[in-house]
Amino acid sequence: MKRRSFLKKGTTAVLAASGMQPGWLHAFTAEDWIDLGRVSIVLSSSAAAREATAARVLAEESRKRCELDWSIGSKAQSGVVNIYAGTRASSGKLSLPVAGLAAANRALPADGFALQAGSDANGRWIAVFGADERGLLFGIGKLLRSIVFSRQAAKVDANLLKGSSSPRYPIRGHQLGYRPKTNAYDGWSVDMWDQYIRDLAVFGTNVIELMPPRTDDLPDSPHFPLPQARMMVEMSRIADSYGLDVSVWYPAMDKDYSDPHTVEAAVKEWGDVLQTLPRVDAIFVPGGDPGDTDPKDLMALLEKQKKNIVRFHPKAQMWVSPQGFNEAWMTEFLDILKQPHTETWLDGVVFGPQSRLSPEEFRRTVPKHYPIRLYPDITHSISCQYPVPDWDIAYALTEGREIINPRPESETDIVRVVLPQTQGFVSYSEGCNDDVNKFVWSAMGWNPDQAPVSVLREFSRYFIGARYEDGFAEGLMNLERNWRVSLATNAHVEVTLAGFQDMEGYATPAVIQNWRWQQALYRAYYDAYVRARLLDETGQLVRARDLLRRVWQVGWSPLPSDIGDLPSSNPSNGLDPKVLLDAAEAVLNQSAIQPAAQDLRSRVTELGYALFQSIHMQLAVEDYQGEAVERGANLDTLDTPVTDAPWLRAQIAAIRTLAGPGKQVHAIRALLARTDPGPGGFYDELGNIANRPHFIPGPGARKDPDFRHSPLIEFAYPDHRGAQAPLAWKHWAGSLYDAPIEMRYEGLDPQTTYKVRVVYAGSTPRLKIRLQANDRIEVHPYIARSWPPAPQEFIIPQEATAEGTLKLSWTREPGLGGNGRGCQVAEVWLMPVVKTEQK
Repeated sequence: MKRRSFLKKGTTAVLAASGMQPGWLHAFTAEDWIDLGRVSIVLSSSAAAREATAARVLAEESRKRCELDWSIGSKAQSGVVNIYAGTRASSGKLSLPVAGLAAANRALPADGFALQAGSDANGRWIAVFGADERGLLFGIGKLLRSIVFSRQAAKVDANLLKGSSSPRYPIRGHQLGYRPKTNAYDGWSVDMWDQYIRDLAVFGTNVIELMPPRTDDLPDSPHFPLPQARMMVEMSRIADSYGLDVSVWYPAMDKDYSDPHTVEAAVKEWGDVLQTLPRVDAIFVPGGDPGDTDPKDLMALLEKQKKNIVRFHPKAQMWVSPQGFNEAWMTEFLDILKQPHTETWLDGVVFGPQSRLSPEEFRRTVPKHYPIRLYPDITHSISCQYPVPDWDIAYALTEGREIINPRPESETDIVRVVLPQTQGFVSYSEGCNDDVNKFVWSAMGWNPDQAPVSVLREFSRYFIGARYEDGFAEGLMNLERNWRVSLATNAHVEVTLAGFQDMEGYATPAVIQNWRWQQALYRAYYDAYVRARLLDETGQLVRARDLLRRVWQVGWSPLPSDIGDLPSSNPSNGLDPKVLLDAAEAVLNQSAIQPAAQDLRSRVTELGYALFQSIHMQLAVEDYQGEAVERGANLDTLDTPVTDAPWLRAQIAAIRTLAGPGKQVHAIRALLARTDPGPGGFYDELGNIANRPHFIPGPGARKDPDFRHSPLIEFAYPDHRGAQAPLAWKHWAGSLYDAPIEMRYEGLDPQTTYKVRVVYAGSTPRLKIRLQANDRIEVHPYIARSWPPAPQEFIIPQEATAEGTLKLSWTREPGLGGNGRGCQVAEVWLMPVVKTEQK
């Protein structure tokens, strides 16, 4: 496909095939459009301060996009489009259009708004009515998202300005942590925070969650423009200026809250921080991650904290989550919730990551009078609450846990599956890498029935520009599709990049400097570079293994030279296997000498620098002073090997040290046959969806997005094992909490005894694993896995295979808390036991 013609000629057909209908294809008459070249924003003469703020948002955001100055006043003007803006409280003092909207929408709930367009003696008009001050702001936001801006011009389709709208969920918020771990936010100024919080409000966000100066993070960042305590005050002030609620995520991290002195100090510390904030509506205390406090001591602490905090913020609520609780602590926590005294001070319960119970179980067991708020992790790709399903290991090893991660379809699925159990959400976020996801959640929290692509069109029109609306929206959808199926076979990655490159060809300077544009391009080029490397390095790996396979040819075996002789120490053909080792290693070294796709790599690094300049995004530790590689510094892992080449190179080096060509030949053959289960045997690589035929997958991510009932693929990131382990040990199947990993075999020989060889890999080596056959026969009890990972073998009792079938089930120790991980299986061989082994 020619890059410059993508989405130009034949664009309509391309978009229609993708299920997207471009906004500019809709048939409008001239009368449908309202020309906004000259506009007066009309408020009541007694408008409240936040109503005036909403009008200012409309005028300022329009000016940024079309360079036109819209006036703000209390009287309608002739010869302009009058935009009337008011609330239920002020509508009686406004013009007939807003008064009429108010009369027609008396039952409009909190945060709701109504829009209408018409004409009178003064000309065309638009009315925006809010049920309250925040509803007016959200109505202004909807108007802004509907306007088509261009240079020195603006217009809006009147058909979009009809009717009323109110949110499905009353809580729609996002955590904005000003701390080093967030990998960009720590460099944001007060003005940048004001703009970002405003952006979120335009899309219906009504809660901003802050973090205190002391968390599970470093105490300072070289990027801080202000100390944390001062910025916290500023962010609370900004949120309040827009009428948004302010929540504070406040972890209880001290060692012993059974100690009265610790409690007294904590109450003073929290009070000293919170009393400085202009606004606090809620405190959310996670029960774990971080923190590790017995529920009875934790809840006693929070009661004291609530009593102190309401002295400064009388309406502040207290919320708590049982994150990381083991079975005993969860039972204790639920018993405390049922006590009548608890409801006198506790206002709500949060369902967050690391919960032993499912959302449905959580709602059933938490007393009904407590509202539940979701705390969804929208920021991480692996080792998290909602990991990317079946992610390719090449992505996991390079892009890592905190890559720029637009996931519009997956996030929509999560909203629709999980949110009905709750009153809404405040997302768990650790930076702006999840920016698109925030806006998807805010929009879906308002109306979960809308299509995600419609949200992306509004996002693209508002933040990038009307000219890019459909192409950029499709590009964001395609970035998520890049992550589906095997990367080696996913040619769609190049289509995604071509679409962005086409838009690059006509992007204006303002668009080029737009950080949201830069983020999308960074991902598109990064994905394409990783795929180019994967294909190139896989080809080299295949060629190297083909060279080594020559040792299976006739003449390479050390054989007796004559009758009665012992086998020779040299191959019969007299050749030296070091020649093959050298040739294979030379092929493997090509990726270092002549790396693939250097033009794509250069563009990735250029965009990384651009993002540091535009929003202080720290995509490298040394170059941009990011906190750590795992914290989004994925430029540092851009060239991480994505095949078995390093491991194979290390094996070649080890084979060279063996004494004699004969031993080297045997070692090469063993290397090539590492995964071969032999005659009548079976092999599964559980972290590879293309190579696990006996694996039982479970319901899948769409129905089970947190993989509570479906084993998931987990990864080692960053890759600390390097050449010491094959790729198969760097990804594995994992199950959560007490759920099993299961495999099923059929067509076995009932007369044969089998053994299982298994590699337990993973991130939690201290936890023990048990293996059962057919849900009742213990193959081995709870045991510690070999560490570093290594194959372990166990005999399968013959009664387990007497019917010719076999089910294997692995579980970790029951009742544990934490993140739920621990049952982690990388490779499984099921092999007949030869007679010599049975003796």
